[in-house]
Amino acid sequence: MEAEVHKMSDLFDQLGLPSDQDSIEAFISQHQTETNNKAIDELDIWNASQAEFLKQARAEDAGWAEIVDELSARLSSH
Repeated sequence: MEAEVHKMSDLFDQLGLPSDQDSIEAFISQHQTETNNKAIDELDIWNASQAEFLKQARAEDAGWAEIVDELSARLSSH
């Protein structure tokens, strides 16, 4: 059985954030410099439930892991 492939808008929906393309790009631009080589779930930009979802998604859920890793890379790029 193949893992479900999620889009960035799906991830933002799951996190309870605005998920239109402009909002996603604005969020990434706003938080891009705040990573300081931390794991995505350790960033101060998330509430507790968002951080927990991201942590579990990376560790346990292949369906979410790829898009979470993509967001992590986009947040850490300068």
